[in-house]
Amino acid sequence: MTGYASAQHSGAPGPDGSEEGGPAGARLGLEIRCVNSRFLDLSFRLSEELRSHEPALRELLQSRLKRGKVELRAFIETSGAQSMKEPGARQLQRLGAVQDMVLGWLPQARPLSVADVLRLAGTEGSSGADWGPAVLKLGGEVLQSLVGARAREGARLVNMLRGHLTQLRALVEQARPLVPPLVAQQRARFLERWQEALKLGGQDAVPSEAAQDRALSESTAFAIRIDVAEELTRLAAHLDEIERLLDKGGEVGKRLDFLIQELHREANTLGSKSAALELTRISVDMKVLIEQMREQVQNIE
Repeated sequence: MTGYASAQHSGAPGPDGSEEGGPAGARLGLEIRCVNSRFLDLSFRLSEELRSHEPALRELLQSRLKRGKVELRAFIETSGAQSMKEPGARQLQRLGAVQDMVLGWLPQARPLSVADVLRLAGTEGSSGADWGPAVLKLGGEVLQSLVGARAREGARLVNMLRGHLTQLRALVEQARPLVPPLVAQQRARFLERWQEALKLGGQDAVPSEAAQDRALSESTAFAIRIDVAEELTRLAAHLDEIERLLDKGGEVGKRLDFLIQELHREANTLGSKSAALELTRISVDMKVLIEQMREQVQNIE
């Protein structure tokens, strides 16, 4: 199911003056987007300071989500004063020592620019570890919001599926009374043509007892081939099971997938065995509804 949720958290000093939940003047942003997918597909777009928290965030998402293509984006924004924080003498000394060591091993390496120094000095003071508790807390809040949005969409999908179930049941009931007279009609027509064939073959107008028995056997076999009562019974049983799963709730998406496949197979068989235009129309209407259900069921977790 589709969904979107986002939240932000600002770093602030703790009671003792220490930085709690990230450096003061910095802001943590986190958003989750989800689109439909039959399986759970997670992707992460994290700023460099937060990459170490990807395993924890992945575990958090997997604990609540089972299907969907999910993208989590987390980033840190700093104010102008924070981003242009003046590096201290000790920081500059350490950066100079590191540069000298690198150039000693790699003489062709490019020296640090002013922008590089400012960036590295700023990163040193706002490492991803400082944001650890805030990242997981904010991730939990955003995930809860996303789950709520998906639940609301799921409720709408369930209402749509119930409407389609009602229409499919009506089509099954339309088809039931057509089956017995259709089978009897086709059987009588088969016997009539059988007798006509015997007459053309030079036999008596009234066929022999053996020929009559053979005609009855063939007509019965033909009637069985076009009888769709069994398909209608299975269709009704599958509809009952889908209704039961929707009432039960929970993680029913994959079971619904299987039942929709079974519905489609029975509707196809109904159409292939149909010996009347009305039954063919009912089969086509069923397949249209079932296909619409299939597209939506793949979104239900």
